[in-house]
Amino acid sequence: PYDALVRGEKNLNEKFIAQIEENLKGKTTFSFAVISDTQRWYDETASAISDINRRKVDFVVHLGDMTDFGITREFEWMNRELEQLEVPYVCLLGNHDCLGTGPDVYRAMYGDPNFSFNAGDTHFLCLNTNAFEYDYSIAIPDFSFIKTDRAELPPHIRHTVVAMHAPPTSEQFNNNVSEIFHEKIHEYPNLLFCLNGHNHKTQVFDPLNDGTTYYQCGAAKHRNYLLFTLTSDGNIQYEKINY
Repeated sequence: PYDALVRGEKNLNEKFIAQIEENLKGKTTFSFAVISDTQRWYDETASAISDINRRKVDFVVHLGDMTDFGITREFEWMNRELEQLEVPYVCLLGNHDCLGTGPDVYRAMYGDPNFSFNAGDTHFLCLNTNAFEYDYSIAIPDFSFIKTDRAELPPHIRHTVVAMHAPPTSEQFNNNVSEIFHEKIHEYPNLLFCLNGHNHKTQVFDPLNDGTTYYQCGAAKHRNYLLFTLTSDGNIQYEKINY
């Protein structure tokens, strides 16, 4: 079960990021759906995908925990569901995806757990925040990646969204650096909000009480996902979709 031999397509995030950036080139208004924590809930995930496909969204962000035990087949089974999406999608690394050889499978199937992309004039910074699963042995969140990514921003970027699996104050996050983390992400142009999963319930909150809004997506078992539309003036339209 932990052979980490990915039999299907590899480097999916890179493939779909290219599609997102090409599709949204020059656009300042777009919509996207957010799902998270689909582990073991395959039927519910299939229903979410069916509902997303009948809406006009430009792409989908999965905030991690595609698997429960980090098993290779779990990654493959979940991606069979995600492949039914009619729009590009990107997947973040969740703490359950870190179990066993899960990080190796994730890297083969999706790529580096820290990545970013541009949707029109909005930059999406996607980070691995599962410090506990690595026993704090490596830099999570990776401030070196954040520094390099910020330095390489194209000049047309006007807004920023930061996505992660586990948010600050959770047991997975390295809370010794929570305040510094917020300082660094606020150095990006006009941070609109952050996205997170992990806690299996939908809520809007400010974990450090410093004015940084987090939209938390619930687990698939609750049969809901998040839908956003961002406009050129930075306006945010947010909806919790029940299906």
